Amino acid sequence: MNFLTLWRKWISECVGTTTTSALVNGSPTEELPIERGLQQGDPLSPFLFLLANEGFNVMMMSVVEAGLYHGYRVGTHDCISLSHLQFADDTLILGVKSWVNLRYMRAVMILFEQVFGLKVNLHKSMLTGINITTSCVSEAASVLNCRVGTLPFGTWGCLLGVMLAVWSFGNLF
Repeated sequence: MNFLTLWRKWISECVGTTTTSALVNGSPTEELPIERGLQQGDPLSPFLFLLANEGFNVMMMSVVEAGLYHGYRVGTHDCISLSHLQFADDTLILGVKSWVNLRYMRAVMILFEQVFGLKVNLHKSMLTGINITTSCVSEAASVLNCRVGTLPFGTWGCLLGVMLAVWSFGNLF
């Protein structure tokens, strides 16, 4: 993202030299180094997480532009292709039903984990199919090692079912 070297050094210093202490009877104890970088609640965490999310965005856009992953097309004349939507720490990945899409979706998640050191929590993730047999969705979810979801499901403070119910995936498996 073309950040200056000095800026990157500052961020590295903030992440790599963190210490903490506890209050015992109102007095702080000796400072202890934090070995795992930023902790939840650190004011720098949301900004660094957004940078990592941008990395996921770039990875997904790259596989779409290369024709390796096919998002879901919306519209009839001037169609747009939706491959992913992100809000805070939630990501919704949309695509046509195909084993190729499934493999590239998984490959992007693995690459994201390796590049950024962040773990995609597949136990909290779910795969939901629209106009796809339950057995097909179950098989694909087992490949991804995630749960099978149903519509409607809640995210971003609203139910996603009304919007998604009008979309249907092609039969490409």
